[in-house]
Amino acid sequence: MDISRLSQASTWRTFRWYSGQRHYSGTYWSATVRDHVIYESRLELARLLLADFVPSVRHIVAQPFLLKARVQGTVRKHIPDYLLLTRAGPLVVDVKPSRRLENPEVSFTFAWERQVVQDRGWGYQVLSEPESAFVGERAVPRRIPP
Repeated sequence: MDISRLSQASTWRTFRWYSGQRHYSGTYWSATVRDHVIYESRLELARLLLADFVPSVRHIVAQPFLLKARVQGTVRKHIPDYLLLTRAGPLVVDVKPSRRLENPEVSFTFAWERQVVQDRGWGYQVLSEPESAFVGERAVPRRIPP
């Protein structure tokens, strides 16, 4: 596949907004892309913001493609959260809260996805919340008295 064509990729699927949903979806104006990039949670937004400021990231595509693979005799499907085109090559990124990484279905999906992506010669990352050293011990806002 011609890597330069990946920069022309558009979002594979969009998401719905509805009253009472449990996550916060939206769009972010990316300086890297010079257009809006979608996100489905505050955690995805946080990681999107960080990617937008990494100098080696040349392009960002949210929900970039449907990945299908036969794993243990069953066709598996997954849509990664982001595709980052970097100086080092394509990087596929999934974003999940750390508490969900212990879920056997999630870890199984990420394991076969990692293998498929790395077999193409691309990078793969699963990102969660930043370490406390990154945000500091006092990252939780203090309650302001009335």
